[in-house]
Amino acid sequence: MSTNETQMQVSLMNAADTLMSNYENGTAAKAVKPVAKIFVAAIMAGMFIAFGGSSSNVAVFGIENVGLARTLAGCIFPVGLMLIVLVGGELSTGNCMMIGGVMTGRIKAMQMIRVLVTVYLGNLVGSLIVSFLAYYSGQWKYGAGALGAYTIKVAFGKLNLSFGTAVASGILCNILVCVAVLMASASKDAVGKIFGCFFPIWAFVIAGYEHCVANMYYIPAGIIAAADPAFAQKAMELYGYTAEDLAMLNPVNMIVNNLIPVTIGNIIGGMLFVAVPYVYLYNKKAK
Repeated sequence: MSTNETQMQVSLMNAADTLMSNYENGTAAKAVKPVAKIFVAAIMAGMFIAFGGSSSNVAVFGIENVGLARTLAGCIFPVGLMLIVLVGGELSTGNCMMIGGVMTGRIKAMQMIRVLVTVYLGNLVGSLIVSFLAYYSGQWKYGAGALGAYTIKVAFGKLNLSFGTAVASGILCNILVCVAVLMASASKDAVGKIFGCFFPIWAFVIAGYEHCVANMYYIPAGIIAAADPAFAQKAMELYGYTAEDLAMLNPVNMIVNNLIPVTIGNIIGGMLFVAVPYVYLYNKKAK
């Protein structure tokens, strides 16, 4: 390979130290952005992730083999992060890496918290919008209501995780999500960004790890589906659920049984297992 070819390949992506410096510059700009703009960008990101969840459910609801179903779902779900990276949006899990800006003194801790809370709430709003629209679109009637029943099944499974399992799964998930964000940021062209998003997200879906924003779609969608007598009856027929089981699908259990532990895990994974070590390795000002 010639020197020119080598230089051309290198120029297509940022080196790790440059990548982290660029990310910190973005963090500093985000910390002073108006809350309204952050919130709207977060709504868009929540909708994009929900599109990935909704589409992947359609693809796999009739597949009984878990490994095969997750492999196929993992091929589709990454479209959510691709849309965020290429079009724009604010994702709470990726923003956990803002801790790097705190470590280097570029932003204050309260600025980071302000962004994280705003983005989290915006992601929830965006996910809920898609959940309701998916129901009214008639999508869940596919397979004579089997997709609606599957939507209930997915939500039910997430509400029955133990606290420790949800935290650990959340940690593992956001390690991969944040690495995907960094890989996408490392590339300077659209194709590279798409591939940077694809493989880590594919891996986390196959592994079955827990992502709080994805669950902001999956669980509300299950709650909405369970409130429809036709989908509830279909879930009882296909999966043997009882009325008492379906009663578990409610907003309180969504928050307590899943969103709280998964969010804790996502924060730990993104901050302590990605941002902290990489900022420490590549920024001399890191504390």
